[in-house]
Amino acid sequence: MKVILTQDVKGSGKAGELVNVSDGYARNFLLKKGLAIEANAAAINAKQTKDSAVAHHAQVEIDTAKETAKKLEGKTITVKAKAGANGKLFGSITSKEIAEELTKCYKVEVNKKKISLSSDVKTYGEFSFEVKLHAGINATMKLIVEEQ
Repeated sequence: MKVILTQDVKGSGKAGELVNVSDGYARNFLLKKGLAIEANAAAINAKQTKDSAVAHHAQVEIDTAKETAKKLEGKTITVKAKAGANGKLFGSITSKEIAEELTKCYKVEVNKKKISLSSDVKTYGEFSFEVKLHAGINATMKLIVEEQ
């Protein structure tokens, strides 16, 4: 009997999969406990529609990330900070400050956890950092720290 799993079932498959199991196992265990639904024409059609919608949303998300990466790649942002007499900053420039500057300058919302700095920014100068927009889609940018 073919069934569509509604939850992960050890030994049978993951949620959303169409699997072929014995009639007794399906009727007495999977269907009775609500772990699966019978794979009739309507259920299979609904599964295909849902799968295509999920694929479409994933593709839209990837396309948006690629456009944002093109927009940000190679760009520069400038942050002003206070420092002592020897040029060492009071504190450091964090990814939160960089994310806020990206939003202000380029109107792009980026989670601070998606910004990776190669080293701590504790002095004036020019630094490079990477913005991770999606799996495998990154944009490399420059940060210039100036005196306030």
